[in-house]
Amino acid sequence: MPEPSPMPPAPAAAPASLLALTAPVAMGYLPLGTVFGFLFVQAGGHWSLALLSSLLVYAGAAQYMMVPMLAAGMPLATIALATLVVNLRHLFYGLSLLERLPRGRLLRGYLAFALTDETYSILTTLPTSTPARQMALLALLNHGWWILGSALGALIGSQARIELAGLDFVLAALFAVLTVEQWRSRRQATPVWVALASYAVAWSLAPQHALAIAIALSLLAGCWFAETHHD
Repeated sequence: MPEPSPMPPAPAAAPASLLALTAPVAMGYLPLGTVFGFLFVQAGGHWSLALLSSLLVYAGAAQYMMVPMLAAGMPLATIALATLVVNLRHLFYGLSLLERLPRGRLLRGYLAFALTDETYSILTTLPTSTPARQMALLALLNHGWWILGSALGALIGSQARIELAGLDFVLAALFAVLTVEQWRSRRQATPVWVALASYAVAWSLAPQHALAIAIALSLLAGCWFAETHHD
C-alpha cells in the first residue's frame, strides 16, 4: 500500500500591511498635527511655515514648544538649542537600530531623520528580516500622516477660530496603544515596570523635569539589562 504523500507545508502568515501598522500612528498624528497647524496659524505664523516645519523639523513636542517661543520673538538659535535638547533621545533610537538601517545614503539618512518615538516603537516590533526599504516606507507613511494633519490644522486655523480643547489626550492614548503593542510582540513586562519606576523616582526628585530624568534612568536601566544579558 503506497504511503500517503506528505502534506504541503502551510503557507506562512502574510505580514501585516504597512497601512495597518501605521493606522494607530495615523489616529494620533492626524489630530495632533491638526492641533499644531491650528495653533501655529493662530499664533500668527503663515500656513506654509507650518507645513515646512512638519516637513523639515518633524518633531511633535518640539514643534508644539516652538509655537509660543516664536510668538515671543525668541532667537532661532535658542529655539534650535531647545529642540536639540528635547529630541536628544532620538540619538539612542538610531544607535539601537544601526545594524538594521538601509545601506544607501538617502534611505539611511531619511530613516534616521524620521525615527520618531512612534516609528521606533513599530520598527522594534518587526522581524529583523524586514527589508530596509519597507522600514523606510513605514517611516515615510508616518511622516505623511503628520504633514497631512498639520495641513488640515493650518487650513482650519487660517479660516476660523475654534476651540480644540481635549485633543491633548490623543498623545497619551497613542502611547498607551503603542505600549500594548510592544508588550504583545515581546511578551515582556519588564520595560513597562522600568518606565513606571523611573518616572516615579524622577517625579519624587524633580517634578518639573520628571520626563527627562525618567528617560535617563530608563536608558541606564536598559544599558544595565543589556550588559547583564550579554554576560
